[in-house]
Amino acid sequence: ANHTHDMIQRTGVFNLSILTESAPFELFQRFGFQSGRDVNKFEGNPYEIRTSDNGLVYLNQHANAFISGKVVDALDYGTHTLFVAEVTQAQTLSAEASVTYAYYFDHIKPKPAPKQDDKPGWVCKICGYVYEGEDLPADYICPLCKHPAADFEKLR
Repeated sequence: ANHTHDMIQRTGVFNLSILTESAPFELFQRFGFQSGRDVNKFEGNPYEIRTSDNGLVYLNQHANAFISGKVVDALDYGTHTLFVAEVTQAQTLSAEASVTYAYYFDHIKPKPAPKQDDKPGWVCKICGYVYEGEDLPADYICPLCKHPAADFEKLR
């Protein structure tokens, strides 16, 4: 179950915010790892937010750009849906460099906690989901963020 996928499927519109390298880890926890089913991500938000032309709220602080789209087609690929969309609005907000996965892992994401016990397992580098077991299947898909086995690392 993926709230973002369900919301895009239901409404036919979406926003993408491109975050800056100065984005704190708390921002990723609040907007990336929290389920929108359990909480309104923007409620009590300490960051500056705005509304795009399509009516969806987007983050302004710590974002260097955003893109809004209207879905014109959806292709189901089993674990993922590819949404084909028209760009309805795009805006540059800052000249600061965009955060990449490499930058996120090297500078933003906290280092893994020390090993708690001797259980074998793997952890998703994207969302923190833990797969318990010595071997991770090559075709494994994270049940939370839907990323492939390549985005997992062995528990330390």
